[in-house]
Amino acid sequence: MTYQHRLATREDLPAIVDIYNSVIPDRSATCDLEPITVDSREVWFAESDPERYPIWVGHEPGAPEVVTGYVSLEPFLNGRRGYDVTADLALYLHPEHRGSGQGAYLLSRAIARAPELGLRAIATTIFASNERSLRLFRSHGFQEWGRLPAVAELDGRLEDVVFVGLPLTTGLG
Repeated sequence: MTYQHRLATREDLPAIVDIYNSVIPDRSATCDLEPITVDSREVWFAESDPERYPIWVGHEPGAPEVVTGYVSLEPFLNGRRGYDVTADLALYLHPEHRGSGQGAYLLSRAIARAPELGLRAIATTIFASNERSLRLFRSHGFQEWGRLPAVAELDGRLEDVVFVGLPLTTGLG
């Protein structure tokens, strides 16, 4: 399937929240244990900056109003200024669009745009048991930068978290 993307609008927030909430029950992609609300994500959305930390939504051609996934870039490690050259990436897909190439599409678009946003690296965390996501990120050049053993507990199961990153440039010049 072919996908397209665009900057997210406030009107997309309910769909973004629904997509995020769809991964909570299977305990494979987030440490949230209860669904989130649109209200709880208002500040997150309002603080996104299309010129620095955008949120893009995926959609099928001809249907830009139907959100099928999203990718966001956010401040890295609590937004301390020295980390401004790196962004934390989040990528979530609607259940009906997983395994269809949309994840690869959105990830490649974020990687391509990141240098234009002033970024030199992108990083994210993935549960060690989430092989599908690890494969996706590795296929785009992400490397394991660290592993945090048993830092999450999901329904009585301890999970390792893999910290992966992608350098976008080789120097600070």
